[in-house]
Amino acid sequence: MSDPASELERLRASIDRVDDRILESLNERARLARAIGTLKAGQAYRPEREAQVLARIKQANPGPLADETVALLFREIMSACLALERPITVAYLGPKGTFSERAALKHFGLAAEAMPTASIDEVFRAVESGAADFGVIPVENSTEGAVGRSLDLMPQSALKVCGEVVVRIHHHLMANAAPKDFADIRRVFSHGQSLAQCHEWLNTNLPQVERVAVSSNAEAARRAAEEAGSAAVAGEMAAEHYGLKILASNIEDEPNNTTRFLVLGDYEPKPSGHDKTSMVLSARNRAGAVYEMLTPFATRGVSMTKFESRPSRVALWEYLFFVDIEGHRHDANVAAALEEVMKIAGYLKVLGSYPIAVL
Repeated sequence: MSDPASELERLRASIDRVDDRILESLNERARLARAIGTLKAGQAYRPEREAQVLARIKQANPGPLADETVALLFREIMSACLALERPITVAYLGPKGTFSERAALKHFGLAAEAMPTASIDEVFRAVESGAADFGVIPVENSTEGAVGRSLDLMPQSALKVCGEVVVRIHHHLMANAAPKDFADIRRVFSHGQSLAQCHEWLNTNLPQVERVAVSSNAEAARRAAEEAGSAAVAGEMAAEHYGLKILASNIEDEPNNTTRFLVLGDYEPKPSGHDKTSMVLSARNRAGAVYEMLTPFATRGVSMTKFESRPSRVALWEYLFFVDIEGHRHDANVAAALEEVMKIAGYLKVLGSYPIAVL
């Protein structure tokens, strides 16, 4: 029977050799990425290429590491390699500690320079002015629906949708110091949507506590850190950033609570093989116009994944329709459907074609 101490040393030596090979491979990859960067003109970030790499890596993964873990590691490798040319600046709805920051870092990696802004409007302005290369905005939550301000701004902007990020949302109750019991909490701060997403838990556990809606969950955490008798409902990043103690975890009413974010920039991704196209439409003022406008997608075999209406803000009772379909605008069937829809719709703007989020 082998000596446990000797076996431990042998295994550690094997890990060291593997680490040396990993380090050598990482630097070789970085040198290749830098060489490719010298050959590319313009935008170094290619979301379609990154999506293809992550999809291939997940498919080739033999385990025991989970596909999601492998994808996260390779996202960071690509982020670090890209930063050798120039770190990407990404604007998001701040302050630090929001789920928007988490989405930005999930998509672009820790090597990106994350730029918090005061509002969704400021995200658009930062990218449009060139202060940021890309912006990340929330567009819909699985339980609370669309983020109206994001949808209202997209038709007005020349920015293109060039990516999407899906983030699982876990809400936690947090405070500056752990109270003896919840009776010490007099008010709870959070974003209005987060309060709604934790409505039943709050009713059961903090029925008499005042609920105060603020501009973001990170702002809620900041106020909870400064105001006695206060708590916040926010994400783990906010607790870490403001030094709060988590009193209760995963208090969202819907266990599969998820928020979808879009990436905005001055770039049009090429087809990746697994894409989505977002657009905004308006129907002509006649009977059956909406049905007629959407029929070309069905006849061309194009699957629709989203259909959302919003007031046009131009005329009373006029609406814009936000539509997501599977496929890239340059795919033959999608291109043919869009050409036909353009002749039928009162208005059509393709917001962008981009790789479907790698979960």
